[in-house]
Amino acid sequence: MQTYIRFITQTYLKAFAYVFFIMFGLVFILNILGELDFFSKINVSAFLPAYLSLINTPSLIFEMLPFIFLLSTQLFFINIFKDNQINIFKYNGIRNTKIILLLSGITFVMSLLLVTFFYHASSNLKNIYLELKSNYTTDGKYLAVITKNGLWIKDKVGSQSLIIKASKINDHYLNNSFISIFDDKYNIVQNIKSDKIDISLKEWKIYDAKIFIDNNVKNIDYLTLKTSFDYELIQSLFSNLSSLSIIKLFELRNNYELLNYSTTEISVQIQKLFSYPVFLIFMTILSATIMLYIKNNTTNRVMLSMGLLISVLIYYINNFFYVFGNTEKIPVILSVWVPIFIFGLFNSILIYRINEK
Repeated sequence: MQTYIRFITQTYLKAFAYVFFIMFGLVFILNILGELDFFSKINVSAFLPAYLSLINTPSLIFEMLPFIFLLSTQLFFINIFKDNQINIFKYNGIRNTKIILLLSGITFVMSLLLVTFFYHASSNLKNIYLELKSNYTTDGKYLAVITKNGLWIKDKVGSQSLIIKASKINDHYLNNSFISIFDDKYNIVQNIKSDKIDISLKEWKIYDAKIFIDNNVKNIDYLTLKTSFDYELIQSLFSNLSSLSIIKLFELRNNYELLNYSTTEISVQIQKLFSYPVFLIFMTILSATIMLYIKNNTTNRVMLSMGLLISVLIYYINNFFYVFGNTEKIPVILSVWVPIFIFGLFNSILIYRINEK
């Protein structure tokens, strides 16, 4: 490996590690404050909030990786600007574009490792975090899962427990549903079978129901059933996709399709993960080109402030398009790849004459 390649790689990795662990520490501290507030009225050990904060931090850090790479690139250039090393590269025939290309290659390798391994680990930790914390919420007696066999719901209303299974969801209706109602000792009270249940409200409207009590069957045209779930709540239960690995995301999408449930949010999440390496490369290039343009005219504080401003701007641009994708205003692929295309176009304009600097 040529000396300059080894030097650039080591300097960039050190900058990345520095920014990464600082951000990890800040997010961890903020998480602890949030967990302490959550458990302020619950009697738990002092270790639990810290543990929950620790296992929740990686998933938040993964979402912040674009900003971490942007700041890491800025810190890299600040370090090589200190001793005028950028001009040493130039005198030895190493053009600015070659430095940017090398940084992009390092970012690409790192991003593949982060998406493949770090995301898998962070999603599993997030899942553990959600399971542990659910034991201390009022929703602990409720459960809703989607499998290849359909939607399953466990509910508790008063002294009765409900087990609900539905094969499909069409708009605000459950189709091919079977509801088992138990008393407080888990003795079966009755079973209800219906092909059409309106779940717009928490008081479900059941049409053309068959009631099974003991060995008797009774047909009822219409009845209502109080539950803890409505359509909006059921939708929100499966919105925390950061707790699912890539394999589980594909499995969940297949189950959603069998249930006739909207797969838009899952598709957006999958596309985001596939596009992440490209996005991180563009963030690195954007930061590098800006630093090379302004190196002679600004202080380190101004450079870092510009990086934070760019980070916030990119965050809102991405969220703007993601919202349009999740609400199906634009196709999923466009909602994810249009912002990346915009960044790529902007980068190409900046880098066009970067070697003149």
